[in-house]
Amino acid sequence: MNHPDFPTPYPAVAELFFRAVALVDDSARAMKSAAFLCDAALVAILLWWLSASHRSRWWVLTYAWNPLVALEGAGNGHVDLLGALALVLTAALLTRGRRTASAVGFALAIGVKFLPLPLAPLFWGRIRLRDAALGVGILAALYIPFLGHGQLPLGSLGGYLVRWRVNAPVYTALEWVFPTKGLVGVPVALGFAVALWTRWHLAVDSPEAWAWPVATTLLFAPTVFPWYLVWVTPFLFTPRTLPLAVWTVSSLAVYWPLPVWATMVVEYGPVLGVTGWMWAQSARARRATISTV
Repeated sequence: MNHPDFPTPYPAVAELFFRAVALVDDSARAMKSAAFLCDAALVAILLWWLSASHRSRWWVLTYAWNPLVALEGAGNGHVDLLGALALVLTAALLTRGRRTASAVGFALAIGVKFLPLPLAPLFWGRIRLRDAALGVGILAALYIPFLGHGQLPLGSLGGYLVRWRVNAPVYTALEWVFPTKGLVGVPVALGFAVALWTRWHLAVDSPEAWAWPVATTLLFAPTVFPWYLVWVTPFLFTPRTLPLAVWTVSSLAVYWPLPVWATMVVEYGPVLGVTGWMWAQSARARRATISTV
């Protein structure tokens, strides 16, 4: 509403979700209530996934008690809760061998926002070609109501990527060194590369296999709003995602009345500190292993 000259950049599933909520009640309260329902459903799916993978169900608290989720879901009504719901359902279904349903879930997640696109390599060799075709077909069908003049309705997505620069120190630094529009593809390429690595080195039910490609894309993105990190919050039930858990909380510094440089220090400083500590611990463990051989 504060940019009336820009059409919406949201994909089809998000637009249809907005329409469905507005048909019930065209108000901010209704949108926040819908986000809360997505939040509750996500908790239920996480409990199912944790139980089915023989993990402690107490890990669900890493999501349910995350302040970012409470603020951006029931607090601000962001559609990212719907995307996170579709993505965690996708992961849980693929883990249980339900390939067709997982492919459909992934298509719906992409239809909320394009952020999970780099996770596509995780499906290589794990779903059938017909499953992938069904997912693509469903996503294409959801776009039919928005077709016009024979063009794919991406709205202001291109303008958004070119114009907005918010809370993105890595991309800003890269843009200063390499001032080219082609940099927009770098976050997606890096996220895709990380997903390729996790596909061949981590099990399909490893939460970090789903979290790190999305987090890498966000780290190098031209805009990093806190609610974007909601997409990784369901996958923080492992020690190897500790830096991401810290980031989901430290990202709230964006809402504080601080100078830009101070916001960057408060948000990214703890993440770098925890990452360095984990690397040091890992190096110490490797040295101890070598010395005992």
